[in-house]
Amino acid sequence: MKVFMLGWEFPPYISGGLGTACYGLTKALDQIGVQITFVLPTAVQTQFASHVKLISPAVQTESAETSGRLRQLKNVKFRKLTSALQPYQTANSYQKRIEDSLAQLRIAHGRTDKFAGTLDYSGDMYAEVQRYADLAIRLAVNEEFDVIHAHDWMTYPAGAAVARLTGKPLVIHVHSTEFDRSGENVNQMIYDIERMGMHVSDKIIAVSHLTRNIIISRYGISGDKVEVVYNGVERNGNNWPIGDTVINRDEKIVLFLGRITMQKGPDYFLRAAKKVLEKMDNVKFVMAGSGDMMNRSVEMAAGLGIGSKVLFTGFLRGDDVQKIFKMADLYVMPSVSEPFGIAPLEALDNDVPIIISKQSGVSEVIQHALKVDFWDVDEIANKIVAVLKYPPLGITLRSHGNYEVRKLRWSDSAAKCARIYEETLVGAGA
Repeated sequence: MKVFMLGWEFPPYISGGLGTACYGLTKALDQIGVQITFVLPTAVQTQFASHVKLISPAVQTESAETSGRLRQLKNVKFRKLTSALQPYQTANSYQKRIEDSLAQLRIAHGRTDKFAGTLDYSGDMYAEVQRYADLAIRLAVNEEFDVIHAHDWMTYPAGAAVARLTGKPLVIHVHSTEFDRSGENVNQMIYDIERMGMHVSDKIIAVSHLTRNIIISRYGISGDKVEVVYNGVERNGNNWPIGDTVINRDEKIVLFLGRITMQKGPDYFLRAAKKVLEKMDNVKFVMAGSGDMMNRSVEMAAGLGIGSKVLFTGFLRGDDVQKIFKMADLYVMPSVSEPFGIAPLEALDNDVPIIISKQSGVSEVIQHALKVDFWDVDEIANKIVAVLKYPPLGITLRSHGNYEVRKLRWSDSAAKCARIYEETLVGAGA
């Protein structure tokens, strides 16, 4: 089985769970012999690509095979497309990134002009999505594959275009929808792209039944077309030392780790923190991540009078993620709408008990977690206090939760994806 996979991030260049999921899935697919060409906007450097081969063609020229290969992964190779797009972007953040890149070029070259044409980017994010699709087509004509697998909305036009060109079946993987990211205030163009991708695809993979229900009810898709494949978790197996921090080890540590954006509920986390600190003082709340609500969250913590009790670490990756989990006494995910949620699995894998919102896909597969409505800050606070004050509760959640998370394996996810590939080939008459 050969798969042409379109994605947007891969460790260490990640801004959310999509990169973690792509890493785990490709590694597991490789182990069962599925051959993957992974089209990626950002090159993966050798020291981080522990199980991949990387090919970085100059896609703007006719030579799409100029490449360098990395070690250890037999069946996966990566192709880089030069693109400014990143997951979780908005039109405004895309435009700012282009402007910042141009500013850096002007500084580097001592120039004051606007470097017109230096970066081959279109004027807005949506045109860039189409440009990515055009470049993906140029790569696809030089590849052999049986199935196209596209991750999230930015890749759907590329997947649809490659499917039209080659006649190969298209599988799209929905890790998040516009309703998860924006609530009812959806960006119509992004919604239209998502809906197009869902309707032209041969099969849809949803990361949870929560997401599957949104796909069916909000996008008009038949339930027969949508299958649920839960994410897994990469076993940690490492004992990272706790580094120097501003945290006193006499304090209990409550962790928020994720994008600091509306979807993840950082404001509910802070409101709950305020209520917890009214009942117990030896607690510090750590917010690890970045996002468009970062500045607002810092201001909110100050406004609530808890600024000295909230530590903002910025975006963490690799060793630092492991270290912060090792320090945490409790992980809280108050997401407003969470299609799945890999971070709670990572917390349990590091023996950290979890509180998760009922509005999350991961709540479908983990029973030994405290579950709350994201908006109920009183109940979130009560549950935080209960775990911190009563050690037997935390011990029970840790031990049983860790046992549950061991059953969520990427190998199972990969096997289900491989079965879906086979079914699409049969359906397409291949």
